[in-house]
Amino acid sequence: MFADFLKRLTAPEPDRLPDPDARLALAALLVRIARSDGSYDPDERARIDRILARRDALTPDAAARLREEAESLEAEAPDTVRFTRAIKDAIPYEERATVIEALWEVVLADGERDTEEDALLRLVAPLLGVEDQDSALARQRVQARLG
Repeated sequence: MFADFLKRLTAPEPDRLPDPDARLALAALLVRIARSDGSYDPDERARIDRILARRDALTPDAAARLREEAESLEAEAPDTVRFTRAIKDAIPYEERATVIEALWEVVLADGERDTEEDALLRLVAPLLGVEDQDSALARQRVQARLG
């Protein structure tokens, strides 16, 4: 299952991913950012599940299954650049700010801004075509929501 997906993802010029593949790529990116600090705790997993359920109108069980698939994919996946390119190609610019917000939700799930997570998000935002200022505004919106 993942072999075909990874093959499409690592192609020199990958085709635009269909929605289910883009959803999986985004879920894997959420997992990657959560794991980037060397700690992947239940709060982060629960946050990813809630993000996926909200974003794609999934049941809690479907969101958990998608996250579990994403965990496996993330462990096998190539570099982050290919993930972000696949997402950037599949998600219109207007929606990419919500992707950044979702990533910030995961980073801030434990109430801390870890340096590894922060650094990965600073790399990912421009790769998705989102400017630093827009990423900072996305972080501020998430912080306001999380209180």
